[in-house]
Amino acid sequence: MVSYASEVASIHKQFNVALKRAKSRQAVLNCYWKHKAQHERLLKKHLKEEIAQVNKIKARIKYK
Repeated sequence: MVSYASEVASIHKQFNVALKRAKSRQAVLNCYWKHKAQHERLLKKHLKEEIAQVNKIKARIKYK
């Protein structure tokens, strides 16, 4: 499993390369929107994994 930080670094690298290649204002905006969508998907996946981990640990602890 790839770490969250390395995945973020990867999409930021792709974003920076795409920004350098952009030749118009619209191309720059398209890069940003694509990057934002990637970030949102990645964050959603990351938080889902974390809440699963929390629930797994929580399940082991008995109610008081």
